[in-house]
Amino acid sequence: MKFQFAIDRGGTFTDIYARCPSGKVSVMKLLSVDSSYLDAPREGIRRIIQNETSQVLPKDSPIDASCIEWIRMGTTVATNALLERNGERIALVITKGFRDLLHIGNQARPKIFDLAISMPENLYEEVIEIDERIVVKRSDCKMNTSRNWRSDKTSTKETVLVSRELDLEQAKIDLLQLREKGIQSLAVVLLHSYMYSEHERKLGDLALELGFEHVSLSSDVMPMIRAVPRGFTASADAYLTPLIKKYVKGFAAGFVNLNSSSVLFMKSDGGLTPMAEFCGSRAILSGPAGGVVGYAKTCYEECKCPVIGFDMGGTSTDVSRYDGSFEHTYESTIAGVQVQAPQLDISTVAAGGGSKLFFRSGLFVVGPESAGASPGPICYRKGGKTLTVTDANLYLGRLLPQFFPKIFGPDDNQPLDKALTIEAVNSMAKNVNVFLQQQGSPSMTTEEVVMGFIRVANEAMCRPIRSITQGKGHDTSTHVLACFGGAGGQHACAVARSLGISTVIVPRYAGILSAFGLALADVVYEIQEPAGKELSSGNIPYIDDRIDILITESKNHLESNQKYNEVCTEVYLHLRYEGTDCALMCQPQKVGDKKSLTKQNMSKHGDFVASFVDR
Repeated sequence: MKFQFAIDRGGTFTDIYARCPSGKVSVMKLLSVDSSYLDAPREGIRRIIQNETSQVLPKDSPIDASCIEWIRMGTTVATNALLERNGERIALVITKGFRDLLHIGNQARPKIFDLAISMPENLYEEVIEIDERIVVKRSDCKMNTSRNWRSDKTSTKETVLVSRELDLEQAKIDLLQLREKGIQSLAVVLLHSYMYSEHERKLGDLALELGFEHVSLSSDVMPMIRAVPRGFTASADAYLTPLIKKYVKGFAAGFVNLNSSSVLFMKSDGGLTPMAEFCGSRAILSGPAGGVVGYAKTCYEECKCPVIGFDMGGTSTDVSRYDGSFEHTYESTIAGVQVQAPQLDISTVAAGGGSKLFFRSGLFVVGPESAGASPGPICYRKGGKTLTVTDANLYLGRLLPQFFPKIFGPDDNQPLDKALTIEAVNSMAKNVNVFLQQQGSPSMTTEEVVMGFIRVANEAMCRPIRSITQGKGHDTSTHVLACFGGAGGQHACAVARSLGISTVIVPRYAGILSAFGLALADVVYEIQEPAGKELSSGNIPYIDDRIDILITESKNHLESNQKYNEVCTEVYLHLRYEGTDCALMCQPQKVGDKKSLTKQNMSKHGDFVASFVDR
């Protein structure tokens, strides 16, 4: 047996779960950013191998991966890049006449009564328009299609008319101008490319020939109808994938013989994917997805009732729900960017152990600013100047320094410093009481001040839980709360009490459950294609045939990388009522045997119509 590593690199801490050749399980928690090492996951692997083998492994030397069977990682690199807007410089390549399509978006105003409307910044900084146009041939089309336009067949066997041929010569001139501006990544979004991708592929090949480092074709990233969300998703992919590739390359550079090990990364949908296939649009929820898998495989198996996941880390808190199957969303808005890709339904609030505490105009404020890993909370001895939730819990005695790892201070070998926290809390309480005296209100003790901040943090974490339960018709009192994450245990009981939940489950590896979930996760490959068909008895044979082809392709793809003992498939149809814009991703309901399905003119995979109606 060789070493097996499951690693969750969070915004503040990196958690590591390792199975050693001796059969021993080793766990470790490191600061994600520290001046004493370049990469926290690699440093954790080095320390564990060194401790288990008694071999001296220098920090500045590559690690021999021949003793490692597999490494599984979840990372917040893509999430942080999207939130902080520090991804790759990109340009949008779009059909002529639609340069402002993504800027206009869908014109949604989430806060309809705001007088000052702030629009999210575009991920792209340049736009070039491509002289080309595809028109779908339809009997109800009002355009004059009798002209001498070339016709062609799409992937869905429909007919399209090429009203303007692709002008590659002009595209080459425009792309070279982008190169001169230093842009190395492109998002290509052409109308109707989800069903007819020929023009996008020609542009992609041209861009790579001209030296662009990365090209995201919307027809590859998300071959789904609706140009706006498809364009946003392709833009996010072009914006984040180069950053992901750089991180993966940097991580791999710290090893030798890594080809002999299986290196997998967690995707937003809760499945693992090979390192070479890990891309930006599928990595946005890579970090918290491991935690969902972790409590689903442990807590739900224990109680067999609906579970709310409460993952409170150093930077944020992630909440989710599990009731026998993973709840996915297929279109979501993250940091102002609409992403059309399968993702676990996870809600995040900027309230974690590192969230800063402020007293503003008589209000206790928690976050959204975070102290991060460096300098971190005041008690970390790394120069932090602002109180955090962790400092508040330390002051109240909810954190015991003698049981906390000694990884703080300039040399990463000191315990938490409660004296510094007490000094800062007393200063905060003094400022609060000065304000209260000016208002003629009674003063507060330091404990009351600190508890005030804790209550604000607890309420901030309860809101997204109510949204994913009560907001969808579920009674919170019928659920149990799965508490994990480095800071979860300090707040779980108060959060459960506020929600009317009577049972809290603390898993064995609660402090590193996101890492443990990676060790339990499955490798997942997702494939889809547009259909453009009415779900009727006449089209069932075609739909079943295409599903069978996709199943075969997905199994072949999985087994081309590695042989598996068992491969399971899940089938979905993206359905909507005719004439409407909103579609639902539906799994078939199982009905009797295959013979009865045939008699009822249903798909051999089950009843999609009943599933759609129930949704």
